[in-house]
Amino acid sequence: QLQLVESGGGLVQPGGSLRLSCAASGFTLGAYTIGWFRQAPGKEREGVSCISSSGSSTNYADSEKGRFTISRDNAKNTVYLQMNSLKPEDTAVYYCAARPRLCTPIAVAYDYWGQGTQVTVSS
Repeated sequence: QLQLVESGGGLVQPGGSLRLSCAASGFTLGAYTIGWFRQAPGKEREGVSCISSSGSSTNYADSEKGRFTISRDNAKNTVYLQMNSLKPEDTAVYYCAARPRLCTPIAVAYDYWGQGTQVTVSS
């Protein structure tokens, strides 16, 4: 059974950091492009970052450039999202998703999804 599981969310103060993990089971994550998305209450799901299957190519939404870093360890079947300088507007449920093609910020283009992890940035 193909499964993605996110972890690492939580409550953090503005300016703080979190590292999210996306672990795969039932398939080889290294064959897939992985995207991170987030969805805040009342808002549409939006693309945050994406990394190619090899890790050689990464993309970020403009608001995340310089603050977030995506990486992957295919040996551990895991993708990470390091989030620094967090802001209250980063509060959302964060999801990872997989697709066997190039990076895209379009959520419906992804085939497999995790259940999400809550990130709350508040003082």
